[in-house]
Amino acid sequence: MNLKFIETFIWVAKLHSFSLAADKQHSTQAAISNRISALEQELGTKLFTREAKGVMLTRTGERVLQHAEQVSEAIARLSASLHDDKMASGTIRIGAMDSAIHSWFVDFVSDAAYHYPNLNIEITCETALVLNEQLRRGMLDMVIQTDMLRDETIRSIELLQLPLGWLVASDSPIAAHFHGDTSAAAFERLGRERLITFSRHSRPHQDLLRLMQSHDISNAKVSCVNSVTAILKMTQAGFGVGAIPPALASGPLRAGALRLLDGLESPPPMPFVVAWRSGADWAERLVEIAEDTAHRYVAKVGVDAARIVA
Repeated sequence: MNLKFIETFIWVAKLHSFSLAADKQHSTQAAISNRISALEQELGTKLFTREAKGVMLTRTGERVLQHAEQVSEAIARLSASLHDDKMASGTIRIGAMDSAIHSWFVDFVSDAAYHYPNLNIEITCETALVLNEQLRRGMLDMVIQTDMLRDETIRSIELLQLPLGWLVASDSPIAAHFHGDTSAAAFERLGRERLITFSRHSRPHQDLLRLMQSHDISNAKVSCVNSVTAILKMTQAGFGVGAIPPALASGPLRAGALRLLDGLESPPPMPFVVAWRSGADWAERLVEIAEDTAHRYVAKVGVDAARIVA
């Protein structure tokens, strides 16, 4: 059972409001509603009813609240003992895709090291497909990638999303061709350009292909690259149009080396999912630290560049 969902349940019960609980947990009302629905499905019972004075517990919900508060208090005592004693030790193996490392992952590792200075953290950088396979095989304890995983021994939660955009070199003639043009004809012209995206069969690559197909563009020239640095360098060199989150290109954008093609429909945002092996030492606590890091990252880059999901 997800401890975050239990915490959410307790706050909704105390505040009699999904929106107030969302504010308390720095989340969205939709995310809070999804957590409660997932908890109700897992328990097989209705926990709340909507009334004029707010969201109220059912009879079953009142019983569940007593147990939930006991669990929460026990976890709080355990967490306090870990914080006080700095007793975490051993090794945890974390894998991350390149786009995570170029955004908020380094801050997460720093936060984890601060909380658990005696914990040895091993880092692997790979594509999402490779990371997921290594997690399933027990070679990694936790991974940060793009997909929710379904497995008896693995748990996952989506933390945040980075919206994608179309980036080009500022001195590229492509930029002039699309200046302010958001028409269907402009998107068709975009489909004739070389498009640069992430690794073949990755979530962003598949989303890009689906977007082009939705505009009846089936022969797009797509170059797949598994390195954010390489995508940015190729785009700056005028090789093509980069389909990449602007948050990963903040430096070149500020310096004027790259620019966004405004108005054109972009592929869906890139999700960042934390998946971990249930029962791995310190994994649950590290997920909580990752959530805190993700919130700070969104606050730093702004809600237009990144969005909290969990």
